[in-house]
Amino acid sequence: MNKSIEVNGTSVFILRVLLSGIFISAGLTHLIKPELITLRIEATAFTPFLGDPYIMGILSGIALLIGGFTLLLGVYTRQAALLLLVVLVPITITIQMGNGLMHGPLWKNVALFGGLLFFIINNPNTYCLYHSKKKNYENI
Repeated sequence: MNKSIEVNGTSVFILRVLLSGIFISAGLTHLIKPELITLRIEATAFTPFLGDPYIMGILSGIALLIGGFTLLLGVYTRQAALLLLVVLVPITITIQMGNGLMHGPLWKNVALFGGLLFFIINNPNTYCLYHSKKKNYENI
């Protein structure tokens, strides 16, 4: 079933801005306090599979910042949300799930997945600086 649901553009803009904030904040933390992030990565059972924890923390911080700012500005919104989802999945599996299923940050990440999936699936262009448009080939 393919139904169209009308959503207020301002609410989409607010969601995008607020969602991007957590990724920008996390990215800054990864880059400003890499030792703290390294310790969190080293505390996981997956450390041998992740490579150098310090480098992984820096790389994930850069990806979080790039994805967060591009989501904030509405530049390639779908691609930014996809990048953030790709970074968030291993963080959730390695760091958050290790703390147990009733751990708050795990469910925060699950909620973040929902917000990112909204932008991946819908690719709304409300209040965006740039929006990539796919050509419609349905009528060909």
